[in-house]
Amino acid sequence: MAFTRRQLLQSGLGVTALLLVASCTSEDESDGPAKQGGTLRVGALGTAARSERDPHANLSNDSDFLIASLVYDALTVPGADPTVAPRLASRWEADAENRRWTFTIAEGVTFHDGTPVTAEDVVWSMKRLRQVGGASKMPVAEDGIAADGPDRVVFTLPEPNTQLPLLLRLMTFTVPQGTTDFTAAIGTGPFKLESYRGGNARLVRNDRWHGTPPLLDAIEVTMFDSVTALGNAVLGGQIDLASNAGAIAGRSAEGRGDLQVIRRPNDTMLGVAMRVADGPFADPRVRTALRLGVDRTALVDQVHSGYGTVAADVLGTADPLYDSALRRDRDIERAKTLLREANFDTGRSYPFVTKAEVAGEVESAEVIAAQLAEIGVRLDVQVVESAAFYDETWLNAPLYTVSWGTNDSILFFAEKLMSPSSNRNETAFHDAEFDAATAKALAVTGDEYAAAVGEIQRIEFERGGYLVWGMADGVDIATAPVRGLPTLGGFARVQLERAWLV
Repeated sequence: MAFTRRQLLQSGLGVTALLLVASCTSEDESDGPAKQGGTLRVGALGTAARSERDPHANLSNDSDFLIASLVYDALTVPGADPTVAPRLASRWEADAENRRWTFTIAEGVTFHDGTPVTAEDVVWSMKRLRQVGGASKMPVAEDGIAADGPDRVVFTLPEPNTQLPLLLRLMTFTVPQGTTDFTAAIGTGPFKLESYRGGNARLVRNDRWHGTPPLLDAIEVTMFDSVTALGNAVLGGQIDLASNAGAIAGRSAEGRGDLQVIRRPNDTMLGVAMRVADGPFADPRVRTALRLGVDRTALVDQVHSGYGTVAADVLGTADPLYDSALRRDRDIERAKTLLREANFDTGRSYPFVTKAEVAGEVESAEVIAAQLAEIGVRLDVQVVESAAFYDETWLNAPLYTVSWGTNDSILFFAEKLMSPSSNRNETAFHDAEFDAATAKALAVTGDEYAAAVGEIQRIEFERGGYLVWGMADGVDIATAPVRGLPTLGGFARVQLERAWLV
């Protein structure tokens, strides 16, 4: 997937992992044991003009990212708890300082043409990923990537980082050393490319895959240029699975015996960035007032059609260490009192900038503006094009909507969005206590890590710059015979290698 600001993939705490990717899916035991065979017809969003075959480039089409994720293996993939699972790498370990990480390639891995995979293939691929995609895709500099024997790759970082196994998820696709033409798509993944035309592809089972053998004979991926077209295709029986079809299609599919709605919790955050450094929302009392002024349940019901859950202003709700006891109910009178104490000017209106980038984003701004009018805060909702938003609003404006996916790491968001060194500090947040907790979490593990992450959440909740009112479910729609689909949020939706047909 393309690494736009909102799509940057993140991760949570990881140590040497032995989880199987199968932990990301569920099976209905009433159907008996999983069965082999059949072709799964999958629909995913994309446009022909943005089609991309290079697995290290910006895969801005969901359809292209799905194809790449099944044809190529990343070093690691999303898991449940911990939030990272092995894929091309079977295990990993760090030195005492969490700076030098060693990843061991899974035993018996071969490319689709039968050639064994070596550490040199991985090193070449990771360096190419850094060259093509930059630091957002490969967080280790080229000179920090090296082979250590035939099946071990070492990543050396300038600073401690407990997050590396999760930062290497999904995009770290390995290709044969020297590959620049990806027409044949020679990877190591559970499926092989049989044909590709205009963004649509047919993939067939890789019987030599090093993981648990896939059950499907084939997966056919069809690209759709709109959520409406994607939803209509599964409702009309043209495809078996509509990937990330959205709440509207989900509501239409509910109650139909021939369809099933798969809800993947903690998929996407739609929230508000309030500038902390200066301007009308710099006073923490004002930010708390806005947080108390919103009706979170109403927002989830209206914006996400009920396909979601309320949140409490902390990013990373799917992290196993997320404090579920955090709660912030609507309190109009307390919000008004805080505004008075802060001498907030309720006699003027304030620009509230949004863009139609994620389903429901503009609507969320309108609902929030209506709710906050009840505490005396008048917001002027301004809808702008995405390009203008990132050129003029993002990182600069006092108040604007934001969205992020795969919300399974509190520390990821703390480091990437709220540290003074980040170029994505959306709220201009600078807090010495917060920075110290973040630095500690990056350097330690175990109980010390858990305590540091708890401190990060406390500070975010008390004086952070985000209004995180709820989390949207990922909504996939499948025909009745489909089983073994992913249940984790975010980009884990592409992990279809355990899918099967009744």
